[in-house]
Amino acid sequence: MRHARLIKAHAYGNDFLIAPEPLQAGDDEAAFARAVCHRHHGVGADGLMFVQRRGAAARMRLFNADGSRSEVSGNGVRCVAAWIALDEGASPGAEVVVETDAGPKVSVLTVASGARLTFRASMGEPTEIRQVELTVAGEAVNTVVLRVGNPQCVVMGAISEERLDRLGSALALHSYFPEGTNVELADVEAPDRVRILIWERGVGPTSSSGTGTCAAAVAAIRYGGANRNLSVSAPGGTQQVEWTDAGLFLTGWAEVIADIEWPHPVRS
Repeated sequence: MRHARLIKAHAYGNDFLIAPEPLQAGDDEAAFARAVCHRHHGVGADGLMFVQRRGAAARMRLFNADGSRSEVSGNGVRCVAAWIALDEGASPGAEVVVETDAGPKVSVLTVASGARLTFRASMGEPTEIRQVELTVAGEAVNTVVLRVGNPQCVVMGAISEERLDRLGSALALHSYFPEGTNVELADVEAPDRVRILIWERGVGPTSSSGTGTCAAAVAAIRYGGANRNLSVSAPGGTQQVEWTDAGLFLTGWAEVIADIEWPHPVRS
């Protein structure tokens, strides 16, 4: 039986599987993603990335846990960068360039501590930033809508698990977003500190999101009086966001935790 190699990594509990080799002709990539990402029947992950490696650079294609495609994941990019940097024996200051469907993302290694590596990653310039009132779950909700390589919807104000369950799933599939959207509830606790909860498109609640962290920071800076250099805390931990003239920069860690052989091809 043919085996597929998978590397598992996570950033603040937002976990991914990296497939460094393409599937064979006839294998269904979306079905494969659903199978390996399943929390009980598979390895378990928030997403699967097919990665074509070129030394200290790579090209990635991302599938969510439900088999849908996504343009980019900030945490996923950092997981790929951690895997490559570890394999290359990289030292702080080294760069890893990961090409995504949302353009190239350059991650600079700042700290290496065993299998846990910290990077400052360029995330590009946020676009299409606007405030929109949407009717969802029976109420009018003020949102900040934007793109950070992928679609984002930020709801600012008080946050709770109950509110995330009620608004997150409904907003993620709202008719305003033809591609679906990621959703963040964001509370500006201080000018340099934001706390968030996340509902990821194609996944559901997640402990962390790199692009969601950036989106919440942009909303807080543009409309919530926050500083342009701030920390954003999610259930999985805290990342740092800088919004400069050169775009967004996200600093946080990723950790490689397993190298796996998956024995079950999935045919279309």
